[in-house]
Amino acid sequence: MTKAVFYHAGCPVCVSAEQQLLGLLSDNVQVEVVHLGERPTRVAEAERLGVQSVPALVVDGQVLHINFGAALADLKA
Repeated sequence: MTKAVFYHAGCPVCVSAEQQLLGLLSDNVQVEVVHLGERPTRVAEAERLGVQSVPALVVDGQVLHINFGAALADLKA
């Protein structure tokens, strides 16, 4: 099973992307949804993976930046 992480900040762009994109993924993809506004300790992890803005989906080390809701730098505490 493929594992993926969907990072977002809870903004309308992020919520829309989550609703639209995650429903399109195969049942063989296990997705962890991480709201960086609620879990700011995960911002550094997202940054290490190459996430520059949210919403973003990381699958097998590949980052897919979806639209633009917020820069990752804006979410740093």
